[in-house]
Amino acid sequence: MTDSFVSSANGDSLTANGASRLNGSSPSLPQQPSETGSAPIIRKKLNGYVGFANLPNQVHRKSVRKGFQFTTMVVGESGLGKSTLINTLFNTGLYPPKEPLPPSAERPQTVAIESISADIEENGVRLRLTVVDTPGFGDFVNNEESWKPIVENIESRFDSYLEQENRVNRQKIADNRVHACLYFIQPTGHSLKPIDVEFMRQLHTKVNLIPVIAKADTLTDEEVADFKARILADIAHHNIHIFQAPTYENEDEEALAEAEEIAGQIPFAVVGSDHLVKTLDGREVRGRAYPWGVVEVDNEDHCDFVKLRQMLVRTYMEELREYTNDVLYENWRTQKLVSMGVVQDQSVFKEINPASRMQEERVMHEAKLAKMEAEMKMVFQQKVQEKEAKLKQSEEELYARHREMKEALEKQRADLEDKKRRIESGRPLTPEKTNQTRKKGFLRA
Repeated sequence: MTDSFVSSANGDSLTANGASRLNGSSPSLPQQPSETGSAPIIRKKLNGYVGFANLPNQVHRKSVRKGFQFTTMVVGESGLGKSTLINTLFNTGLYPPKEPLPPSAERPQTVAIESISADIEENGVRLRLTVVDTPGFGDFVNNEESWKPIVENIESRFDSYLEQENRVNRQKIADNRVHACLYFIQPTGHSLKPIDVEFMRQLHTKVNLIPVIAKADTLTDEEVADFKARILADIAHHNIHIFQAPTYENEDEEALAEAEEIAGQIPFAVVGSDHLVKTLDGREVRGRAYPWGVVEVDNEDHCDFVKLRQMLVRTYMEELREYTNDVLYENWRTQKLVSMGVVQDQSVFKEINPASRMQEERVMHEAKLAKMEAEMKMVFQQKVQEKEAKLKQSEEELYARHREMKEALEKQRADLEDKKRRIESGRPLTPEKTNQTRKKGFLRA
């Protein structure tokens, strides 16, 4: 049996027996009649599911609807299987088969930059994939500054993104920055060549470097392990930063083990192939057939292709995009604006922590008190010095006056002593005047 509801004056619904119900919530306490005869006080509490835990699903729907953009760059000498590996990674014919140039054909004189874009969809998720190829890198006799066109291309993409950020309307910003760079190393089995070291030194602050040992099926397992150790030693010696799988707090043991396993395989020794071959047991796999057997691309016992795909596509593609945006691009943007003379005003949009602000004010107050104390001490010392100078001058004046008075007294004393001796000896006190009087009288007579 259902209750009938009537709308009250304040917008609440009233049941047939007079009980009020607000937005479907139930009263937490029974109604108590008021002693004064006024309306009863009804206490309400919020119950039920609010729904902010659904935010990840909202972000997921928005991301799927908007789609994703990812740009990767492949760098290495010709013939190392860069195009084949890209086709193998994304399981698509992005690169058509290349025909070898005849000996009479003209070779390019500089490193060329080629971009290929494709829209890939998997389980309703759309990805705008852009692959930047660098044909001609390392193919010349003189490879000096062969990395310069690549650096200029990466910085030009940063410039384009910065120009889009500075527009008035920033609703549609196309992210064409390079998020990952697969650098293919020749399977020599020795160590990195000077061109490999210099390339990584020039680009490790502008792009996520992922070193890859190409055509690893030409090396034995022991040679691959020794070659990886030498490459990592050279990278550490030259302070080159390569992309490492990040770890986060509160990760489960499986995710931590996966990140550790991927980090342990860098640099990846890969084999690329987009052709299906039959194994001895009748299976069709992607790989390469040799007289001694079949190298399976998707077999982790044969190469590290699965780990490379897992890091680049399956697990850490978003981390590559975030690190490019938050670290590499921001560092380049800061240097660019500083070189242009743009100075950041730290007082604008500065987040203030009350505790740190109180600490800063206390430090400033203590510094002000110390400055005032030093100034007061300086003034006091100056006044003391002036007073001492005045006292010293007065003392010298008193000593000089004392000497003058003493000399005058000594002179008077000497005069009195002289007069006393004359009186005692019976001589007149002024003999000079008596002689003059007599002489004058004598002259008169």
